[in-house]
Amino acid sequence: MQRCGWVTQDPLYLAYHDREWGIPQTDARALFEMLCLEGQQAGLSWLTVLKKRDNYRRAFHDFDANAIALMDEQDVARLMQDAGIIRNRAKIAAIIANARALLAMEAKGEDFARFVWEFVDNAPIVHYHADYKQAPTTSARSDALSKALKQRGFKFIGTTICYSFMQACGLISDHQTNCFCHPDNLSR
Repeated sequence: MQRCGWVTQDPLYLAYHDREWGIPQTDARALFEMLCLEGQQAGLSWLTVLKKRDNYRRAFHDFDANAIALMDEQDVARLMQDAGIIRNRAKIAAIIANARALLAMEAKGEDFARFVWEFVDNAPIVHYHADYKQAPTTSARSDALSKALKQRGFKFIGTTICYSFMQACGLISDHQTNCFCHPDNLSR
């Protein structure tokens, strides 16, 4: 079975690639979780974050924005001692800020999932790369998403993070053309 070249033999990575990465996600909470986790990756490998995902879910109330938004400096200090997550004060604070920004969007009647999907005209963009190294790390769409999120108060959401988020959540399909998960190969 052929997979994208970035996938290692780590069982967690294999499962993530095969069952999650690039599959269109429309659930607002799942999208919010992935956006926050992508921000945690900054400067690290995705596998590092993936191995800590369950700890993040525990530490951040299963990514319930209402519960996260109530977290305060004492919670940040406590989480800075939690070896199960990445202990970076700015990254921890970003998740809290992102929850508050998400709730502010909702208060204004903006549905987070609908908002995110509008950046790809509500349909996945399928790319055709023979090698994963050919895929870009940013795009005009990730630039626009990053800018719009920043305007709404989100943190750790630069264009590279947004592009990775878009790949992870299936807004953009960057599976290699020979990968069994590429959309063209799924229909066979």
